[in-house]
Amino acid sequence: MQTITKFLIALIFLGASSLLIAQETETEKSNAAKIELLKKSKVEIEQEEKAALKKAVEKINQQLDNGDITAEQADILKKEVANKHALNIENRIAIVDSKIALLERNYNGESDTSDVTFIEVSMSGVEIGKGNKPKKYDKRTTSDLVFAIGFNNADIEGQSLNDSPYEIGGSGFEELGWAWKTRLLKNSNAIRMKYGFSFQWNKLDIKDRTYYVNNGDQVELVPFPGDVYVKKSKFRMTNLVFPLHFEFGPSKKIERNDYIRYTTRKQFKIGVGGYTGFKLQSMMKVKFEDNGHDGKYKDKNGLNTNDFIYGLSGYIAWGSIGVYAKYDLQPIFNDQEIDQNMFSVGLRFDMD
Repeated sequence: MQTITKFLIALIFLGASSLLIAQETETEKSNAAKIELLKKSKVEIEQEEKAALKKAVEKINQQLDNGDITAEQADILKKEVANKHALNIENRIAIVDSKIALLERNYNGESDTSDVTFIEVSMSGVEIGKGNKPKKYDKRTTSDLVFAIGFNNADIEGQSLNDSPYEIGGSGFEELGWAWKTRLLKNSNAIRMKYGFSFQWNKLDIKDRTYYVNNGDQVELVPFPGDVYVKKSKFRMTNLVFPLHFEFGPSKKIERNDYIRYTTRKQFKIGVGGYTGFKLQSMMKVKFEDNGHDGKYKDKNGLNTNDFIYGLSGYIAWGSIGVYAKYDLQPIFNDQEIDQNMFSVGLRFDMD
């Protein structure tokens, strides 16, 4: 009689287990579909924030063109909106990643028995126990804000830097963007690929009260007309570029019971690569004084500048701060007898 009772109990548990397995299979399919939708939404989030950022930058440029704000104020506003939307991307994607992690942790189709109760049925009785919890590894891709600032000038064909028509102190560049970093090796963080998007503001402070004009197909520096006092003569290019660097250097491995992490904080790193993108705007701007009255001359996108941008760049850093250099392989002006290539040297801050 006891044997029959145990057999009936076993049949009941087996039936219940089969029902639970069938229900869990359907749940796994449903959650797999949810995970795919969430992964697609990450791309949509980036597209939405980039579109909003572009619209905000266009609005700031319009205020600058209308004379409502100065160029310095415009640069500050652009940095603020770029930082805002970069943080929006990070925070919104972090929320989506948390949802994906929750679904994968519970319904990932793998032998994740961390919180799963198992039932063992035998003729001697029924046993209930807990499975083993597997170790969860780190994400291979992280992201961070990138900011760079420094000196800017141009490499002019057949001319030394000492004879440059541009002031060294007044010519500067700024770069603000968002970058993703992916570990390329499975069990090592020695090589990383860093990629993303950046806004670049390259400014040249022109000497000797001259400014750029179109002379046919050639862009030339000529004296500013009239008997006026030229306060500032500046040429500026604003670009949207997509950098790609291969980053090398040691990292610290943090290993816990349930995860592994790699960090490059307080570590030496070197990055080599380049960038490609396009010009958003070019502007020649002169501020002058005529008989005690301030005047302003602006030529927006009127010069024969190249629309496509590409170049080489690299950095050597300790932790989040490094020395950064970039060189435009594409000349500033299109189809010129003498080529000029923009280059920059400064500091780079990776907020990782």
